Amino acid sequence: MSGETSSKNPRISHVSNSTGDICSEFGSGSYFANYTVHVPPTPDNNPGTLHIALQDIDTGSSYKDEDLDQTELRISEEEDALLYKISQPLTRVVKISPIIIALYRILILVRIVALCLFLSWRVAHPNDKALWLWGLSVVCEIWFAFSWLIDQIPRLYPVNHATDTEALKARFESPSPNNPTGKSDLPGIDVFVSTADAEKEPPLVTANTILSILSVDYPVEKLSCYLSDDGGSLLTFEAMAEAASFAKTWVPFCRKHTIEPRNPESYFGLKKDPYKGKVRQDFVRERRYVKRGYEEFKVRVNALSHSIRRRSDAFNSKEEIKALEIWKNWKVKVEEDQVKEPRPAIVAPKATWMSDGTHWPGAWTVPGQNHSRGDHASIIQVLLDPPRDEPVHGRGGEGRELDFEGVDVRLPMFVYVSREKRPGYEHNKKAGAMNALVRASAIMSNGPFILNLDCDHYVYNSIAFRDGICFMMDQDGDRVCYVQFPQRFEGIDPSDRYANKNTVFFDINLRALDGIQGPMYVGTGCLFRRTALYGFDPPELPVETEPSGCCGCCFPQQRKRTPETVPCEPAYYVDVEEDDQFDVNLIRKQFGSSSMLVSSVKVAEFQGKPLAMGHSSARGRPPGSLTCGREPLDGAAVSEAVNVISCWYEDKTEWGISVGWVYGSVTEDVVTGFRMHEKGWRSFYCVTEPDAFRGTAPINLTDRLHQVLRWATGSVEIFFSRNNAILAGRKLKFLQRISYLNVGIYPFTSIFILTYCFLPPLSLFSGQFVVDSLKPTFLAYLLTISLSLCGLAVLEVKWSGISLEEWWRNEQFWLIGGTSAHLVAVLQGILKVIAGIEISFTLTSKSAGDDEDDEFADLYLFKWTSLMILPLTIIILNIVAILFAFCRTVFSDNPQWSNLVGGTFFAVWVLVHMYPFAKGLMGRRGRTPTIVYVWSGLIAICFSLLYVTIKNSELNGGSFQLT
Repeated sequence: MSGETSSKNPRISHVSNSTGDICSEFGSGSYFANYTVHVPPTPDNNPGTLHIALQDIDTGSSYKDEDLDQTELRISEEEDALLYKISQPLTRVVKISPIIIALYRILILVRIVALCLFLSWRVAHPNDKALWLWGLSVVCEIWFAFSWLIDQIPRLYPVNHATDTEALKARFESPSPNNPTGKSDLPGIDVFVSTADAEKEPPLVTANTILSILSVDYPVEKLSCYLSDDGGSLLTFEAMAEAASFAKTWVPFCRKHTIEPRNPESYFGLKKDPYKGKVRQDFVRERRYVKRGYEEFKVRVNALSHSIRRRSDAFNSKEEIKALEIWKNWKVKVEEDQVKEPRPAIVAPKATWMSDGTHWPGAWTVPGQNHSRGDHASIIQVLLDPPRDEPVHGRGGEGRELDFEGVDVRLPMFVYVSREKRPGYEHNKKAGAMNALVRASAIMSNGPFILNLDCDHYVYNSIAFRDGICFMMDQDGDRVCYVQFPQRFEGIDPSDRYANKNTVFFDINLRALDGIQGPMYVGTGCLFRRTALYGFDPPELPVETEPSGCCGCCFPQQRKRTPETVPCEPAYYVDVEEDDQFDVNLIRKQFGSSSMLVSSVKVAEFQGKPLAMGHSSARGRPPGSLTCGREPLDGAAVSEAVNVISCWYEDKTEWGISVGWVYGSVTEDVVTGFRMHEKGWRSFYCVTEPDAFRGTAPINLTDRLHQVLRWATGSVEIFFSRNNAILAGRKLKFLQRISYLNVGIYPFTSIFILTYCFLPPLSLFSGQFVVDSLKPTFLAYLLTISLSLCGLAVLEVKWSGISLEEWWRNEQFWLIGGTSAHLVAVLQGILKVIAGIEISFTLTSKSAGDDEDDEFADLYLFKWTSLMILPLTIIILNIVAILFAFCRTVFSDNPQWSNLVGGTFFAVWVLVHMYPFAKGLMGRRGRTPTIVYVWSGLIAICFSLLYVTIKNSELNGGSFQLT
């Protein structure tokens, strides 16, 4: 099995520092040593050896070596302080109160026991008067208990991780014997921003995201930004060119005055005092100047659509005149000279023109052959060239609007990318666009780490990149596949009516997974290790294990490294039996025919290693190895990058299968993260203060339902695919497996939610209840289960930091989504698996808000969708059933008050959960389309007639007839 895995997923060979161990694990002593690092051959360097002298402090170990006794270390106090900082861990675990965690786990156990006893009692005490009602309720309750269990169990080990950016700076950007100038030794980061439609994703929003990335607090020469425009729009291209131009003013301004946040739209829209904490006298003048420049930038970007249309119309008119002249000349030649020539076209194509007077190679406004959204050529344009290796300071002095004297004015590399699209090829949506960026960036910059962001998610915390790198560069950081940041949103109504913030998921579920094997990948705000995306296995720990006593086969112990064992270690660390696992032919088969892409793999693996220190030194890189400047970008590299984003490049390769983002699912993000965890990688959850990134989310009901529908559809696809957690390998930890299993199962809960929501009206209409009578045992179990749930909610609020209102909003939308989007997702998934039919639910009517000045005007927009039919039907049936049962009980000769109370309680429980949905239907002034009432009324009548038919059938001896 292991050999089979190795052939399919070869590991990269790891560098070894074995000729002399530094900071070894045996004892507490350390020593001065020369050692050789074997650097793999790369396009940037020649293979050879580097002799690096490392110094460390003798801490007084009992172990003595005769050769080492001759070495005397004299370290000044400054060096001692520096070494202390360097030795500090980059991350730490912030413990949650043990009392809270203990109570939390005890309550979980209590609720599990209560549920088991309750379900046993329910099964043992059927309601003989209404067995059908009892049976439905028991089945639903068993499923709810199972669903709650697999959702709750992975939350047993919540943790909080914190980073130390000061220690990161001391370790990678402070003067040291291997880095005398203190030049940054941090690894490179390639930032991916994706957009697909310039109409739905305004270029101004994308431009602000780009500006926030270009101005982050990270070494300029180590940062590159790539924009993937999957629509191939000239509007997006020219907006990015404008953003690159404005960045020359915005980025130095942010650096000089430490602006936060570094999104100009958000910064200039802040309601707090912008001058608080600013001490430079020129800040007011420069801020005013930059703000005026940004307003002019916004006008230019917003006017691009009009200017492109006018420019294209003018050029197309000239082309039509030329075509007409050519046709006239042809006609004269044919009539007078009797020459037979092909007839030229009279009408010129309606092309989209660039400002330099050439055709735009991407999609045209009026689609044409080879110029439509699904049929256009590859485009790569370097909008900002790679920066110089040394800082470039701006100019200052009197008479200048902006004084950038002493400010580094360099900008990171910024590249516009639009991959080739042709009919007949499967382009795989966002996953395909991301994989195209992975290949292009590997050739152009090859940052060992990749951060992907949606076009509406901007950098809110300028040091967030450093926070993420802390996890990658810490001890055993080479086993970390990605660092996931939480998604935070702006523009959401204060009450968060539809749980758009998803705080329960981001602050409870993902934080709990951080204590197991790591959070899931959620699509944006994620820092990847490039080699993990390439599909490689994580490096094996170099410490061997050996049996210990009679239990050694079950509980092996680590074998201590000693001076005798160090010389016996291999000079080159190997993951499997072969001496060198880097099989070029196998890599080429997986990655494609580009030799530049294949040769970049080992370079990215080496540059992504933590420094060689501590017990992980055998897998680290030598200090100072990334301080040299990178090679300049040449035309050959850009041409090769264009080649690897062609639509045919992925043919007969492993892209989308075992390399890169995984294809075949609507939720490619979850599947991609699952594949990494399945290989044994570890991920981390990085919560920063302030938030690392912020974005936007749909706040009206219809858009929110369709968003949930897409997520649930992807989950159903995962359940019916090989990515089901049940089929995962042994490297996936048990609780992590349960969490991924819940991802594929939760949409199916909608079947039981829908059934349970119809039980109260059925109970009230029939005069029966799920139990024979409200016995004290039933009430005691119900009270225990409810109180334990409330207790768990309070404790989750305590250790996660969310509010109780946010927790309750999540519970409400759980029921709303379960009776609408989740159910449709299950239907789609079943039809796709059984019949191969894919159903897409689209909006059929739209209405716009009237008040454009209202910040939350979009909250009141109503867009009709079929997803609203069932929830509204449930609301109407429950209200009608309560009124009907109340009137019947009041005027009955033998009133059954216990059945009325029980049915009414559960009906009210449903209505309380449905309140946000009902409020959303009403809009701002209670306007609801007539079609909503028509459909809901028809369904309610059908259910009522069905009940009457069944009731009369029982009265007439089993014949179905209405009387």
